[in-house]
Amino acid sequence: MGKLPFDLEIKDISALADLINDKDLGEILLEDKTNGAKLVIKGKCPPPPMPMGAPAFAAPVGTPAPAPEAAPEKKEKKIDGTVVKAPIVGTYYSSPSPDKPAFVTVGKKVKKGDVIMIIESMKIMNEIPSPCDGEVKEIMAQNGQAVEYDEPVMIIG
Repeated sequence: MGKLPFDLEIKDISALADLINDKDLGEILLEDKTNGAKLVIKGKCPPPPMPMGAPAFAAPVGTPAPAPEAAPEKKEKKIDGTVVKAPIVGTYYSSPSPDKPAFVTVGKKVKKGDVIMIIESMKIMNEIPSPCDGEVKEIMAQNGQAVEYDEPVMIIG
């Protein structure tokens, strides 16, 4: 076996590896100027760069950008009752199974603690109880619809 271009021992390489890890360096480059030999010791691989969204393209020069359409004014409707919001992200179900009737319908009276819906999350069916006594005024979600955390699902008044 021939002589290595660097006069290093295992303890020296180990010390360099420790230095890379301790200082969180990407790599160390050792170069022997007499014979041009190079030795690169790499540290932990950095995480891959975060993907960026597609670039926004500017309108061609000389073409005026279309004027944005005026958004219709949102009329705030007065909510008369308690807004029941999804406590978790998942799929809203109005009944315990497809062949069973819905837990509640608009106009049905409920008591605090009655099951009013199921939200399936991570393959677990979570029964959601009514937070109050009252009558179901409105159901905003459709059966099988995905709901987000804190999304209004129904109103009980």
